[in-house]
Amino acid sequence: MVKQSPHYKRILLKLSGEALAGDKGFGIHHDTIERITEEIKAIHGLGTEIAIVVGGGNIFRGIAGTAQGMDRAASDYMGMLATVINSMALQDCLEKRGIYTRVMSAIGMSQIAEPYIRRRAIRHLEKKRVVIFAAGTGNPFFTTDTAASLRAMEVGADIIMKATRVDGVYDSDPETNADAVMFKQLDYIEVLKNNLKVMDSTAISLCMDNSLPILVFNLNIPGNLKRVVLGDEIGTFVRREK
Repeated sequence: MVKQSPHYKRILLKLSGEALAGDKGFGIHHDTIERITEEIKAIHGLGTEIAIVVGGGNIFRGIAGTAQGMDRAASDYMGMLATVINSMALQDCLEKRGIYTRVMSAIGMSQIAEPYIRRRAIRHLEKKRVVIFAAGTGNPFFTTDTAASLRAMEVGADIIMKATRVDGVYDSDPETNADAVMFKQLDYIEVLKNNLKVMDSTAISLCMDNSLPILVFNLNIPGNLKRVVLGDEIGTFVRREK
């Protein structure tokens, strides 16, 4: 059998917290996280270096806490702690499959995670360990989308792959509008100008300033993660138009 070569040497995979909840909508769904780790294992076997940022919305969402009258900073810190819980669950599932994994937290908690140190993170990736970046940027008022953009640039990722439950970026919500049109490619400026729900504006601006491409794809279709790593034209690319 001919060994397949990955199109990307190093990727950053952005997972929402809701992705781990499955159909439950809250908490961590065992079968769902097992399926996701199988997808990650498949691309790890190709030799791709994998960094992951996972959200915490399945446990606690900072903005939702603010809407209920909580202090925004306190609410955001609670959301960061939720991402640590998700990161530990993902680490456990990956290591049960024989994949060495490191959780690196932007908030110090040495008993359960390494502190985030850029050079150490890069060394882990070079050793083919999966690195999960937890606790966002470590600062309130920034989302895990922004953390994903920042970490991807810091470790020299070739691309951000944002996993969603739809096939790409649409002009309207495809789950409520059957006539929604999917874009195959977008420029960063188009995303910002049209307020398309790819990532928040800070994250998009960071990627635009550093010419870091973003690929939005459907993680719920088995094998899709491997296909995009191999370079198949799936989902929506956000990058600077030539």
